[in-house]
Parts: sequence; C-alpha cells; structure tokens
Amino acid sequence: QVQLVESGGGLVQAGDSLRLSCAASGRTFRISHMGWFRQAPGKEREFVAGFNWSDGTRYHADSVKGRFTISRDNAKNTMYLQMNSLKPEDTAVYYCAADLTYYSGDYAITIGDKYDYWGQGTQVTVSS
Repeated sequence: QVQLVESGGGLVQAGDSLRLSCAASGRTFRISHMGWFRQAPGKEREFVAGFNWSDGTRYHADSVKGRFTISRDNAKNTMYLQMNSLKPEDTAVYYCAADLTYYSGDYAITIGDKYDYWGQGTQVTVSS
C-alpha cells in the first residue's frame, strides 16, 4: 500500500506560479512510476507529468511543456510540480498518483488507468 498526500494548490492570477507537493508513505520502495494528473469540471482526467521512479526519466504533457516541471526528493519520498506562467485553462483539481507495477517501457506513466494509488487532490484555480 502507498499513501499519497498533495498540498500546494490555491487561487492565483494568470501568469503566476504555484508548486504542488505530493508526499508518499507506505511501501514507497516498491514504487515503479508516479505522476500528476488533472481534471477540470466537465472534462476527462488528463496526464500532466510523470516519472519512471526507478531511473528518474521524466515526461511532461505537450500542453504544459516549458511551463511545468516535475521533480522529486528521494530522501523525502516527495514529488513536486512547479507550475509557472499559469493560464486559466490550467484550472483543475490536480492529483498525484503512484503505482507498484513495472511495465516494459514507460508508456504506463501517461495512462491514469495504470495507477493504483491516488491522492485526495488539490484545487488549482487560475483567474484571468
């Protein structure tokens, strides 16, 4: 089992920055991949960024490349999402997720159905 707790959301203006944190506990030594997803009202959940937890390879969705950066602190079992140049369309509930299953290749990192553990979500609202 893995427990995830997100923090760092809030209400900001367009162009501002926020940093989200996701603290993992439990069987963190077995984590294979972790990621950030978001879901806006009336829309499907979408991948934002993720890690191959073993080798540190990072992936970012095209919609956030150049603005968002995923990072981690292994000693703290914590993953971060630095969000710069925020836009109103970034408004959503942001979730962190983790999984313990190893897949061949990194395709699973971007697929929400390939994650078993989810945080409670943190709201990010960007006003124009």
